Amino acid sequence: MGNTQSSLNKIVFLDRDTLNSKTELAKINSLAQLIVYPETKPNDVLDRIQDAQVIITNKVVITKEHMQKCPSLKLVCIAATGMNNVDLDAAAELDIVVKNVKGYSTNSVVQHTFAMLFSITNKIKSYSDYVKGEQWINSSLFTCQRWPITEIKNKKWGIIGLGQIGRKVADVASIFGASVQYFSTSGKNIHQQYEQVSLEQLLTTSDIVSIHAPLNLQTKNLLNSKNLNLIKSDSILLNLGRGGIINEDDLLESLKSNNYYVALDVIETEPMLDNTSVAKLNKLENVLITPHVAWASLEAQATLVEGIYLNIVDHFSL
Repeated sequence: MGNTQSSLNKIVFLDRDTLNSKTELAKINSLAQLIVYPETKPNDVLDRIQDAQVIITNKVVITKEHMQKCPSLKLVCIAATGMNNVDLDAAAELDIVVKNVKGYSTNSVVQHTFAMLFSITNKIKSYSDYVKGEQWINSSLFTCQRWPITEIKNKKWGIIGLGQIGRKVADVASIFGASVQYFSTSGKNIHQQYEQVSLEQLLTTSDIVSIHAPLNLQTKNLLNSKNLNLIKSDSILLNLGRGGIINEDDLLESLKSNNYYVALDVIETEPMLDNTSVAKLNKLENVLITPHVAWASLEAQATLVEGIYLNIVDHFSL
């Protein structure tokens, strides 16, 4: 980029607590003074990024005003893949480079997809609670068949969004013996190995539906009151893409009259707000929600930090 090592002396990480405390930042710290904040409120952003050449942010929003008032700023490193928290047009106008890290969490998200699925198909919590509640101790049988377990083999698995993560989910699902079909939200990700179908056909015929798409104009409220009721009884709906792809009000209404399972790692507003449709969903027996952790294996975070480090090194020609 034509910069020299001497031009980099201050890096600010605005929301370090979005990463696990075990995730090391030593390599980034070796490049320049690294100032770390656990989290940053909107009103504190400008004060904290003064004189910084590099900002690292996971979810803290960086606006045009922030960038205009920080003449030393050269690079914004996003500790994620999604870049919607930075005003990219303003950055380009001000000659500030914005870099994300792609592909770091694929294995982690795929693993979490199956972890959520197995929790439902194998009734892990129900059986664990049965044993912890000492009901097994008082049983005359060596087993318990109260909650039926089902297999993935011979099930039809529909994938919404066949990008890098979706393709890997498809491959693993196939190993388990599922028949995979997919709906491409962009119309660009075509895979000859799997059958491409309409969204309606996917929802109507799939035993398992998993979402691995980004949130954009095409996917906002993609699942809504017009199509959620197409989901088969006893099927499983998994969202590992982005909150907002499923309309949460419509999902709550759909589950009042339809019997299927739901597992969400992402919701529209994070963290969860009280007295909302998704908070009400969380209280249902057939709904499983985890707090946006699918991406966050320790291995994925190490890869993410390495990617940030390399983005800084590349930009400043270190």
